[in-house]
Formats: sequence, structure tokens, C-alpha cells
Amino acid sequence: MVNKVQLAYVVADGLFLLMGVFMIGFSVIVGNIRDEIPENGRQAARNLLYQRFPLNAGIANAVFIFITFIATLPGLATSSRGWLKLGGYMTTVCAMFSLVVGLFLWILTLRTREDFGPLYVAQPADIQQLMQAEFNCCGYFNSSAPAFITDATCPSPAAAALMRGCATPITSFANVFLDNIFTAMFGMVGIDVAFIMATACLLKDRKEMERFRHIDEKIGAGRI
Repeated sequence: MVNKVQLAYVVADGLFLLMGVFMIGFSVIVGNIRDEIPENGRQAARNLLYQRFPLNAGIANAVFIFITFIATLPGLATSSRGWLKLGGYMTTVCAMFSLVVGLFLWILTLRTREDFGPLYVAQPADIQQLMQAEFNCCGYFNSSAPAFITDATCPSPAAAALMRGCATPITSFANVFLDNIFTAMFGMVGIDVAFIMATACLLKDRKEMERFRHIDEKIGAGRI
């Protein structure tokens, strides 16, 4: 008969591993595309946001998740509770790591308007033009701070003065984008917590089975 507690542990362990695969895949892909030459304003803004992501921390966390997964395998292959405890402690570290990364991304949303300004100003004129055209704006805070780039959207100082600065639409885009990312990170923390709970349940189940085995051994010894 299948042990439902152990089955739940195996499922949680599998989700835990998939989380690590997703995390390292995302970090590597973003690391490869964040320096690409953008084709439109949204891609330009996204790449600038990607440059602020803690990708090395994400890769390190993913590697530790893989190590933790490997550490859980002896606990499944044997009846040892020691390996299960070690896996539980290591999963707790992973959860804290993921939580810190998620909080970092959440904090970015609180200062997007101010922090994105220097990144915007540092971009060459063609990148600023892409963002002006995409978000229908001139300059960053306004048409003169910093000075707008002359293009079809902002053809003259008089026309640019009537347009909004790019800070507001870019901030709205960035916050929605970051919300999705840090929500995913918090979802990964939820998987960590579920795995820790599954570990605790399996530890309790094995402890009870071990106690019953000792009782059976005493009863058998008493009958001899």
C-alpha cells in the first residue's frame, strides 16, 4: 500500500526541484538578453529593469536548491530520519534566500520612479527615442528634466512642453512587470514552506512507525 505521507513528500520534493530549474533558467536567460539592443521602448525599459535584478543571487539560490534536492534522496531511499532533517534545514535556508530576493524586487517597486531616472538619462539618444515613442512622452520627469530627444513624438520644445514626462508611464509599466516577478518569488517561498511541512509530516510518520516497531519487538520478545 502506498504511504500517502511519503507520496506527498515526493510530490513536494519534485515541485521544489522544478522551482530550482525555473529559477536558474530565468536567471541565465535574462542574463543573456538584458544587454541586447532593444527594438521598441518596452523592451528597452524591460532590459534596464533586468540590469537591476540580482541574477547572481538567483543562480546561487538555484544551485543550493539542487544540492538540497540531492540531500533529500538518501532520506527517501532509506528509513533514516537524519537525512530528512538535514533536507528540512536546507530547505529553510532556501526559503529565506528566496524571500530576501522577493523582498528586494518588491522594494524596487517602491523607488522605481527615482531609481529609473539615472538609468534613463544614461541611455543613448536612440534608446530614449524608443521609450518616448512607446510611452508617448518627452523627457523623463518632464520635457526639460532631462531635456527631451527631438523625434516624431517630441518635434519641438513647444510640442514637448505639452507632453507628459516618461517617468509616470515607465513607472506604471515597471511596477506591473516587477509585481509579476516578485509574486512568483513569493510563490516559490510558498512551495518551500509546503515542502518543509511535508518533511515534518514524514518525520512524524517515520517516528511513529519506529515506535510501533519497537513495541512489536518487545511484544515478540515477551512471547519467547
